[in-house]
Parts: sequence; structure tokens; C-alpha cells
Amino acid sequence: MTEQSKIPLPASGPSLIERASGTFDFRTLTRPVVPDLPPAPMPKVTAAPAPVMAPEPVAKAAPPVRQFTGERHPIDRSHLREQCLIEPESGVTGLLEEFRIVKRQLLRTAADERVKHGERILVASAHPGEGKTFCAVNLALSMAAEKDTEVLLVDADFAKPSVLSTLGLPGGKGLMDALADPAIAVEDCILGTDIAGLYVLPAGNATGSDTEYLASARTEEVLARLTADAPNRVVIFDSPPVLAASPASVLANHVGQTVMVVRADMTGEAALRDAVGLLSACEDIKLLLNGTRFSTTGRRFGTYYGYKE
Repeated sequence: MTEQSKIPLPASGPSLIERASGTFDFRTLTRPVVPDLPPAPMPKVTAAPAPVMAPEPVAKAAPPVRQFTGERHPIDRSHLREQCLIEPESGVTGLLEEFRIVKRQLLRTAADERVKHGERILVASAHPGEGKTFCAVNLALSMAAEKDTEVLLVDADFAKPSVLSTLGLPGGKGLMDALADPAIAVEDCILGTDIAGLYVLPAGNATGSDTEYLASARTEEVLARLTADAPNRVVIFDSPPVLAASPASVLANHVGQTVMVVRADMTGEAALRDAVGLLSACEDIKLLLNGTRFSTTGRRFGTYYGYKE
């Protein structure tokens, strides 16, 4: 055999492929060729439009309080004193202090917006002679002393009105006339007094249909005019006795509070229950004990100010 000659190995160094890769960039063959593109235009930034603000609500001015413009009449203070009524501008007495306590509860309810017609207060009793007019007038005199309250005392005892004689005021047209005749404005029937904040609405001419007029749709319209645009005005109704005349039970439909006058040692429990039942259209009925000097708790209102019975 012929002896094969050994093929000499190439000198050590980079291979042809390695040298070629140094000269040529093979990576360009494996990645896409992206043509040169002009630079993208910058987005135009514009200022955002100013938000449209809703106009602020304009507070409505409170409507002016409707004032009663009737003639003012003087009330004889000595006449009040003779009847043991509260005398305005006088010193503190036990009677004054007692009605201060009573009116505070009534005014609190009148200011409660949850009570419908809380500013209308009916003063009633089961029978005649239990002191309802006495209490109604004293309540009106006491409330008129409030700095932020006006009081309208309405004589709603159409058969036997007594508010005008109690206060010494002249007669004239009143509530029943305004109910019976649409041409009569109830505001024109109201009497002013020389006691600041106190007004009086007479009962008016007597009629045999007083209950029917009170039950008519016009009644609510007339009563609404008494407190129109006057949120601080309280209306007190002196009603006829509940068990002696029917108007009281009808008036109970139009008021938010009722003060039931109970005379000590005179008003029976059965009569009281019967009267309260007839006034059930009013949901808030308070009892006022009248004609007693005894207090189980030792109350002696007025003595702190120096008043002595």
C-alpha cells in the first residue's frame, strides 16, 4: 500500500466564515428593512374649553310680612286687672308665670314644621263656665309679649261671643261675615290694639248656619289668609263649649293644637272624655287645669319675683 501522505492542517486562525462575518453583517439578512419615514407630526395640543358652570341660584328675598292695617284701639288696663287677667307692662305675678309655662309648650309645637297648622290653637272646654275665654285671652296677652311673635285672637264662639267685651273693644264684622260673604276680606275685619303684637278678629254677625259655613271649602281659604306671609304669627281660637255647640268639633279640623280647659272640681271625667272624642280631628290635644290653688308639687309661680298671693 502506498503510504498516504498526511494532509497538512491549515494554520490556526479564524475560519473563512468567521472572517466573512467580520466583513459582511449577516444580521441584516434576518431583520426586516424599514424604510426611512418622515418624522410623525406632533399632535396639536389645544387648551381644553373652560367648563360651563351652572349659575348659582339666586336667593329669593323673603316676601314682606303682611301687616294688619286696621284701626288700633286702646285696651283699658284697669279693666283687665278687674277681671284678673294679665296686665301688660305690669310686674310679674303668679298668673303671668303660669301662662308663661303654658305658652312655651304651645309655641314649641307651633314652630315644629312636622305639625300641620301648629300655629293655629283652639281653646275649648266641655261645658260653659269652665274658663276657656279666660284662658284664651290670657294666652293671647302672654304670647303678645314675645319679641318675635304676633298673636291674632279669634272669637269663634258665634252664639255667645265674649272676647270683645272682655278686652273692651268695639263690635264689627268678623269671621262669620267673611265666611258667609266672599266679597268681604277677612283682613278688613281684624282689629288692632295698643298692645304690641296683639290683634283681634270678632265673631261677626250671628247666623243659624255657623257650623255649615265652617264646614265649607271657603273656611280653609279664609283661615290661610290670617297667617299668609307671616310665619311668626299665631292664631288662637276661642271656641264654644264642645258639648253645648257643634262648631268646636268642626274647628278641630283646621287647627294643629287644642287646649282643653278643665275646671277643677267641676269638669267630670265622662264629660271630658266625650269632649276630647269630639275633637279627635286634632291630633295634639293638651289639658289645662283651671281654677285650682293646690299643687301637689308645691308650685308657687311668681313668688321668686316678690309676688305674694
